[in-house]
Amino acid sequence: MSLNDPQWGRGGGKNQGPPDIDELMRNFSQKINSLFGRKGGGGDKDGAPGGPGFAQVGGGAGILVGLVFLVWLASGFYIVDASQRGMVLRFGKFIEETHPGPHWHFPYPIETAEIVNLSQVRTIEIGSRNGGKSKVPKESLMLTDDANIIDIQFAVQYVVKDPKDYLFENRAPEESVLQAAETAIREIVGKSTMDLVLYQGRAQITSDAQKLMQDILDRYRTGISISKVTMQNAQPPEQVQAAFDDAVKAGQDGERQKNEGQAYSNDVVPKAEGAAARLNEEAEGYKQRVIERAEGDASRFRQIVTEYNKAPGVTRDRLYIDAMQEIMSNTTKVLVDQKGGGNNLLYLPLDKLMQATGPTRAAPVDAMSQPADPSPGSEAAPAASRSREALRSREREPR
Repeated sequence: MSLNDPQWGRGGGKNQGPPDIDELMRNFSQKINSLFGRKGGGGDKDGAPGGPGFAQVGGGAGILVGLVFLVWLASGFYIVDASQRGMVLRFGKFIEETHPGPHWHFPYPIETAEIVNLSQVRTIEIGSRNGGKSKVPKESLMLTDDANIIDIQFAVQYVVKDPKDYLFENRAPEESVLQAAETAIREIVGKSTMDLVLYQGRAQITSDAQKLMQDILDRYRTGISISKVTMQNAQPPEQVQAAFDDAVKAGQDGERQKNEGQAYSNDVVPKAEGAAARLNEEAEGYKQRVIERAEGDASRFRQIVTEYNKAPGVTRDRLYIDAMQEIMSNTTKVLVDQKGGGNNLLYLPLDKLMQATGPTRAAPVDAMSQPADPSPGSEAAPAASRSREALRSREREPR
């Protein structure tokens, strides 16, 4: 009867006492023998049942130990992928580096194999955690060269370039990268102005920070290569954000007005320079024209003097006629002396007359005539009629 039998110790069974310990041992021995392919329940010469022999128990244990040994040896097989390297340790001491492919080492505790992934890109954040959702002010607040405080967050991506240094020269690789990155960024930001960090020099700061981080990590033989540094956010602290926005807006307005003034200057100055150059050229041309005309008049005067000395009367008349021709050619009004009309003078609008009557015969011209403006409006028609009557009277006179 089993010890877990609920009827144990109660009435109704033939055997009311506890189970026999010898019987339990015999049952256990039979199960072990059946496991190794032997029949259970061997007895002595008298046919009495007896326990398992020593040879039987020893043979089963040997097979079991052999199986365990084979399993232990098989645990030494391992496979290294193309992007990995295997580091074999014997009693904790590095002995070799294995390359991609299947390998075997003495199983634990004699040797162990550490697999290091060389192509995995690991990322660490400075100044924030969980993709910028939670900030770490102790890391993000930094002092610039112009004594301003900025809140800056970085993300650093790195890979393993030397698995031996990465495993055995580094106790906490991620913490080493974090401290090196924070140190490098604080040094570079401390040498830069606030405007340079926030606006103009972000790319330069990340480049310098990556170089300085790599120098620090190589100096400590961490076996880590920095692949990329990204500035996630850079802004003033939240306590002064509103005032800083106003200052930025004022600066932008100043830049805008400066650009507008520069644009106006670029528009006006070339025009003024062009106008000045044009005036200079016109003045120079006028100067040359006046000089040449004066020289020509002087030469002409000398020639006229020579001719006047030869024939004064002819030269005088010729000069008079040329002067009258030049004077009369510049006016549209002429004064006509009408024969038989007494002292009546007639003002003729020569341009109107030419348009109204067409070409006419030339009339005598009074040398003492002066131009006068015609009366506009109602006087135009009487003047035209008087001019026609004067022309008809002039045509009748020779007859």
